[in-house]
Amino acid sequence: MTKFQRQVLKRFPDAKLSWNDDGYRIVTVNGESLIEEYFLPETRDDDKAWEYASIAAKVTQNFNRTHPDRIDHSSLEEKIHRIENRKRKGKQNAKKQTKTA
Repeated sequence: MTKFQRQVLKRFPDAKLSWNDDGYRIVTVNGESLIEEYFLPETRDDDKAWEYASIAAKVTQNFNRTHPDRIDHSSLEEKIHRIENRKRKGKQNAKKQTKTA
């Protein structure tokens, strides 16, 4: 098993290599073609087909990681609130130090 096969099978566990008149392509059990979904070319080399599918898996993972619907804005608001509290406390401590000096 190559590095590309492991990467694809981790993301798409039911992916398999298929051959048609145009060349190799990676398909899933339900018959969905990953090559057609991601507009990747079919190839005559099976290793190249796994490499193309690996690229598709990486793109999917990166897109899902950075998709705006996936971000929870409440945690961002909490982070900003903590930062503002630290700034406020820093200003209060600086005023206390100037009064005592």
